[in-house]
Amino acid sequence: QVQLVESGGGSVQPGGSLRLSCAASGFTYSSYCMGWFRQAPGKEREGVAVIYNDGSTGYGDTVKGRFTISQDAAKNVLYLQMNSLKPEDSAMYYCAADAKYSVSFPGVDCLDRYSIVGGTDYWGKGTLVTVSS
Repeated sequence: QVQLVESGGGSVQPGGSLRLSCAASGFTYSSYCMGWFRQAPGKEREGVAVIYNDGSTGYGDTVKGRFTISQDAAKNVLYLQMNSLKPEDSAMYYCAADAKYSVSFPGVDCLDRYSIVGGTDYWGKGTLVTVSS
């Protein structure tokens, strides 16, 4: 059974930083992607960042240059370092894990699938990030 447990959310002032963590268990795909998506009240889901089993990464346009995704494969932990936070980054952040190639969404890369309701196979309960002065 796949379990993803996020932590590290909180309140921070604009310009501040947070690091989110996601502890993963039971995920055994050899060709996979793991990442983060977010959703704020009244807004659509947005893919934030993704990392693939080969170590390559991808980012949503709104966070490029500010957020960094990484993983500790030995510990099965995924991280999202968020710097230069803005009020518009406020949202519930979810960790996601999927097979790299989706039968349900052929040809759609993982980051784009994160923006689709039902586009991810596994996700956690989320951790809340609030950026406010």
